[in-house]
Amino acid sequence: MMNERERRWRLILGKDEDQEQQQQDSQNGQQGSNNDLSQDDQQLDDTLDALYGDEGGLDDAAPEISRWLENVRDQFSQPVVQVMQRDLVERSNLRKLIRSPELLADLEPDLDMATQLLQLKRHIPEKARQAAREYVAALVADIQERLEHPLRAAIQGSLNRAAKSRRPKHKDINWQRTIYKNLKHYQPTHKTIVAEQLVGFGKRQQSLKDIILCIDQSGSMAKSAVYASIFGAVMASLTSLSTRLVAFSTAIADLTEHLHDPVGALFGMQLRGGTNIDRALAYCETHITRPTDTILILISDLFEGGNAESMLARIAQLQASGVQVIVLLALNDDGAPRFERDHAATIASYGVPAFACTPDQFPELVAAAINGRDINLWAASEGIVTAPRN
Repeated sequence: MMNERERRWRLILGKDEDQEQQQQDSQNGQQGSNNDLSQDDQQLDDTLDALYGDEGGLDDAAPEISRWLENVRDQFSQPVVQVMQRDLVERSNLRKLIRSPELLADLEPDLDMATQLLQLKRHIPEKARQAAREYVAALVADIQERLEHPLRAAIQGSLNRAAKSRRPKHKDINWQRTIYKNLKHYQPTHKTIVAEQLVGFGKRQQSLKDIILCIDQSGSMAKSAVYASIFGAVMASLTSLSTRLVAFSTAIADLTEHLHDPVGALFGMQLRGGTNIDRALAYCETHITRPTDTILILISDLFEGGNAESMLARIAQLQASGVQVIVLLALNDDGAPRFERDHAATIASYGVPAFACTPDQFPELVAAAINGRDINLWAASEGIVTAPRN
């Protein structure tokens, strides 16, 4: 019988190892070791060999792949299932898989798989489009369930603090509520109330902050685009914020009207092609009416295919006008991204923070921006490494 170390190596090396061992044992007049695996291990071995074995391999038959996926979910943990699904896609060719809508229903929601589907959406046959949309919707629902509450809580808290800190102009003071609020400060000697706190009517038709999410939709930024669309949908549901979603490659897509439906917004993105950041920023600039109350979050790796000099100058101009500009080099869990370091350093020299951010950090980032905190100091407190200045 195998010990645990031998068992693990046997499962790693696969059935070909058994064949070599049997040949050696046969030459030595010994019995092979194929039966040393337990029944459960033999089932694991069959599942692995179907995908990774030199002689094995799954064909394009939907029923066979569906049964294999069911076995994988029964035998392995969720992270391993997702890795094996991705390997299945690479080995079986996603373009072939998406011709069978029933297969998409069998796959576990996975960000890598969803971004590949979104990038290939133009090539998805009619019969599989609804299944592809449902698959992406399942992933969006999973991410929203994890991140919506933290984002809402962080933003609502910061909006409440921002609202309280504002002193209304004379014409906006609600005198009845102000008097009631300050009755405890009545001064008998002077027969008057000292209004320690002024209460305004509030901006009934105006949000406290305008937020623009400007998203690079080139292929390398696909995961960031998924997260940004979901966050945008949550922020759009908050009446105290005015949220705009702009996706760009060399062309520009204003997806603000789709913010109620992040799945629709994602399918409205191109998620491939070139990059013209300067053109996108110029478009966003036309929608800025309150610079000092605007937060512009550019999500891009800064590989500019347009006019880089103009792009950098435009960022400096936006910052100087009072817009709070933040550059996210990535919005995902993949760690340090590949980005244009010279551009990032130049942007940082303007005082504009530039760094990669995880989805879990994004809610507090937005809250800090709403409260007017120094984002570079906030990033340092979170252990985030920002782009060095030139």
